[in-house]
Amino acid sequence: MAEAEPSVGLTGLGFDAATGEGVLFELEMIGGAYERRFRRMRPECAEMPWGTLDVSGIRESELISARKAWTGAAFQEYRTAIACTATLRALLECGAPVDLVALATRFPLDEMVHVELCARMAMELGGGTEIRFDPSHLVLDADPSQRPTVRAAELVARFFCVGEALSIPLIRGTWHASEHPLPRAVLARIVRDEAAHGTFGFTFLDWATGGMSERELAHVGRHADLAIAAIKRQWEHLGGRGRSGFDAKGNALGWMETGAYLDLARRSMTDKVVRPLRERSIPIMAWSAQDEAASRSAT
Repeated sequence: MAEAEPSVGLTGLGFDAATGEGVLFELEMIGGAYERRFRRMRPECAEMPWGTLDVSGIRESELISARKAWTGAAFQEYRTAIACTATLRALLECGAPVDLVALATRFPLDEMVHVELCARMAMELGGGTEIRFDPSHLVLDADPSQRPTVRAAELVARFFCVGEALSIPLIRGTWHASEHPLPRAVLARIVRDEAAHGTFGFTFLDWATGGMSERELAHVGRHADLAIAAIKRQWEHLGGRGRSGFDAKGNALGWMETGAYLDLARRSMTDKVVRPLRERSIPIMAWSAQDEAASRSAT
């Protein structure tokens, strides 16, 4: 995963492990026939070159950071699976086109595959790190006062047109930065799956927004702004740490240097998120002209 894993535009609440609050994030499988069926459905995880990553020459501090990053990535993919299922329900409630809904049914499965891939990467590096969370606040639900199509568009804009559309170039950039076959294979699998997720969101908006009022379009824009603002806060935190002294061996961990990550993230926000939303008459206030200019000057 990148040194700073991409946000997926989720606005749920987590808990600091130091406080001892919340539920411990941990994963399990039933095994047996159920696991065999899962492997037949998605054999990619079992086919990864597990056990080939030699971390003996990597500093302990970098290993700990990488374990945290991959564990955090597994948690974010888990939250994205919840976001996908919430969106799927909203699509059905609003009578979205059958073929579009059918495509979206594969997204939760994709995300659970990504959960396992990221969790196993953390294990390859020495084990997962502790994350605690409130299961009732993993994602922000749609506004129940809105009609079904607007509720669906609200979720699609936040989760897919911001979160997933932004994550695709960031994960692809991390994939290119990685040198070892294992993280490269893991990231390549995630990139291939996420490509369909990113284009789905704007396809839905093309179908949904034609009959929306200006007030409804503004509502959708406000929820996209929530996700954009949350991501910008994360970037401020990362930028405050400065452009990291980067050990090239970090490439073996599937890292991307912070400065390069932030430059790519800003350009991608302008090109892959904000512009396509505005082209669909969805007003975006959280990304200013100054933000866009800064994204153009990123090197």
